[in-house]
Amino acid sequence: MDNKRYGPFRITKDIGLGAFQLELLEGWMIHNVFNEDLLTRCVELKFKGQHKEPAPPPVIINEEEEYKVEEVRKHRTRGQGTQYLVHWKGYGDEHDQWIAESGLPHAKQVIEDYWTRYSSQNL
Repeated sequence: MDNKRYGPFRITKDIGLGAFQLELLEGWMIHNVFNEDLLTRCVELKFKGQHKEPAPPPVIINEEEEYKVEEVRKHRTRGQGTQYLVHWKGYGDEHDQWIAESGLPHAKQVIEDYWTRYSSQNL
């Protein structure tokens, strides 16, 4: 089962005629204006189990922020390189990102694990 809804997102502007501009996550490559029929009002959670733990902070390696890769979910070829759909440890599916192999220097084992799973599924 995949998520049907993501959010909550802050409304940054009422465009008019039922359209709203939202403040989306940084890596999302979609238009940020939505019709009101596609939006659902955010309801305050009632039970403890419904609250998500805050995402873990990045690790600092060579004075740069690094996030831990939990798994690689897909791959695709772009230009002469390969990109991987990366799921970050401690983050939801909405934070998954396509990252070039060169951008994942500390995730070699996770990439190897992905190719092992991929090759066994495609026999």
